[in-house]
Amino acid sequence: MPESDKHDIPQRPKAAGGFFGTTLLARAARGSTWTALTFVISQGARFLSNLILARLLFPESFGIMALVTMMLIGLTLISDMGIAQSIMQSKRGDDPDFLDTAWTLQIMRGAVLWIAACALALPAAAFYEQPVIALMLPLAAISLLLAALEPIRVETANRHLLIGRVTALDLAATITGIVAMVVLAWVTRSTWALVAGWVVTAIVRLALMWLFLPGRGNRLHWEKSAGTELLHFGLWIFLSSICGLLVSQGDRAILGKFLSIDGLGIYNIGMFLASFPLMLGTMITSRVLIPLYREHLNTEDQTARKRLFKLRYYLTALMLAVLFVLALIGPWVVQVLYDSRYIAAGGIIVAVASVQMITVVSLTYDQAALATGDSRGFFGVSLTKALLSTGGFLIGVSLNGLFGAVTGLGIALLLYHPFIVLLARRHKAWDGRHDLLFLPLAVLLGALAIWVNWTDVQVLIPGSAGALDAR
Repeated sequence: MPESDKHDIPQRPKAAGGFFGTTLLARAARGSTWTALTFVISQGARFLSNLILARLLFPESFGIMALVTMMLIGLTLISDMGIAQSIMQSKRGDDPDFLDTAWTLQIMRGAVLWIAACALALPAAAFYEQPVIALMLPLAAISLLLAALEPIRVETANRHLLIGRVTALDLAATITGIVAMVVLAWVTRSTWALVAGWVVTAIVRLALMWLFLPGRGNRLHWEKSAGTELLHFGLWIFLSSICGLLVSQGDRAILGKFLSIDGLGIYNIGMFLASFPLMLGTMITSRVLIPLYREHLNTEDQTARKRLFKLRYYLTALMLAVLFVLALIGPWVVQVLYDSRYIAAGGIIVAVASVQMITVVSLTYDQAALATGDSRGFFGVSLTKALLSTGGFLIGVSLNGLFGAVTGLGIALLLYHPFIVLLARRHKAWDGRHDLLFLPLAVLLGALAIWVNWTDVQVLIPGSAGALDAR
């Protein structure tokens, strides 16, 4: 390797203790803090903009944008080749040839994504009977092409848990996009403002990452051995991401045919508010746990393993507490902050937050497989979760509307838990005491929140007073 390239690779620091030290656990703690702080600020800005946009626009706008967002995320997931995860776990994760090959593959994927979005636009507009989607989807998909041009040193920083600057730059781009979205909505009173916000965010993030993130630049390059490793690891991530699409966006895809476009917009607002804690937990685990698992799962240092498991306890307990509080006060939050058009979102917050408590218990386990390069095992549990979740949601919505859908999802997540436990045990990441404590607690707290707010939850049952409109 050329000497000049060696200076551009983050070097493993010498160990020093404490939160401000240079050990892996210290960097993990700081990375978690940075991620959490950035998430709170960015989601707070999104929440504030959501309140403003709810007064400037109509529920129909949120319904249409929910469909566009669902398709953009869907395209992103079904084309995910696991480039980020591969860099984080690979022994060649600091090799310039490997990184340049990864960047080249990333750009190729971005171009394919935009072409696919253009091809999907007309059929999607016809399927959901919303002609404006034919124009909105190709424009919004420009953000996917811009994201593909970001420097690969973003992933290198994540690999070494040096993510403070990455999260700060990401926050700046997010807030800029939100401000642009609100200003355009105020001027135009149009759904197009929501689409423009996506593109502005992508442009600003691309510029900031190239200008202010230190490290070596990237060039178009293809090394056969690096490409083979990336594609081999990425094959199972690709298949897993298709499953992830069903889990994360299947509800909107299904409800787009069961609910009116206004009803879908109200559901999207409730889902947006209820998803904050789980989104934060997912972001922390994806950025922090792979490096920790890579170093500590197979180590003989029992102290390090105990600290890793202790981190899981703290994360699970915190997320359950936040979700429980959110489920309790969800209807009150909607009544105080939104007008009467969105009142049904309160019951959605209660139901969704209650079900997500089950997800929290096993949230950290699948990262153990990725940390050891077991993308095939990761695919196995992803497929199981996708089939159970989508099946439960679809059967439930067919039998009893939105309430049945959420109930079916909760049952599916309980059935999924033994499968993720098997994967965690294979990689020595399972903690039986953790699950024995938190899984029953999650079910109990979710049931309690629904019971307390039953009057608001009833709007999810077809035929009840104030129920969301069906097609």
